Amino acid sequence: MAIALLPVVLSPAADAASAPAPTTLALLGDVPYSATQRAQFPALVAAVDADPAVSLVLHAGDIKNSSTSCSDTQLRGLATLFGTFDDPFVLTPGDNDWTDCHRVSTGGFVPTERLSALRRIFFPVPGRTLGGSPAAVATQRQEQPAHAPYVENVRFVRSGVVLATVHVVGSANDLAAWDELPGGDRPAERRAEFDARRAANLAWIDAAFDAARSTGAYGVVLLLQAEPTQSSAFGAERSLILTRARQFARPVLLVHGDEHVYEVETGYGGVPDLTRLETYGSTARYWLRVTIDPATAKVFSWQPRKVG
Repeated sequence: MAIALLPVVLSPAADAASAPAPTTLALLGDVPYSATQRAQFPALVAAVDADPAVSLVLHAGDIKNSSTSCSDTQLRGLATLFGTFDDPFVLTPGDNDWTDCHRVSTGGFVPTERLSALRRIFFPVPGRTLGGSPAAVATQRQEQPAHAPYVENVRFVRSGVVLATVHVVGSANDLAAWDELPGGDRPAERRAEFDARRAANLAWIDAAFDAARSTGAYGVVLLLQAEPTQSSAFGAERSLILTRARQFARPVLLVHGDEHVYEVETGYGGVPDLTRLETYGSTARYWLRVTIDPATAKVFSWQPRKVG
């Protein structure tokens, strides 16, 4: 039976006594990165499933390393693996999953073709997650038809907090050249992909904060693969996130992976209520247990967890 995670109308944030019950989720990223980590992954799944408080699994992208095959067989195997979690499984894609697939070692695929394959395999029913208990979520296809291809951009509410995935990836957000393709890079095609996805992402970031503001949400979680740095590849996304988080003036958690280092940065970009949380990467031995509790001043808390 699908579990509904669709937005609900909330009253403005109030005192602890009126706050919704907490939600606990598992946060992963950049895993599995090797045959060893893939062999270890069932133990990670078992550890997450054994935690009775966990009701959702988030993956910050890079479901494999940048040198392994990007074939349909590889992607289907990983989708099956992630489907073994008891709880709903939400993924935002990473650069290894499609942008880097031009590399000879991965099969020399055109990245845009692999993005289509990724959507077909990991988002077969738009508005429905993977996992043992699939969940209903709002998708950009449904809410913003002008950006219909972006089924991977989803939004839902837990404990009065708006959570949204935003498809921002490493390899300079797909501005890095597809230089290992036969015949070399395809800059016009690559730039067109970047421009269209940027427009979709900016619209989706706005939509997340609009939803949070209109429903009186206690906070916002944005899940990206890559940190939105000040470079041209990420500058527009970063600027909008900082602006909207400052205007929202309630706790915002910016979650990402890509760099393989568990890291916390409060007051991100000079915004007091914005915290950047980078999850563990290239390991199946650690995960982050994140709690959303509107009865607390900070709303978000987390603890590292070790498997075994």
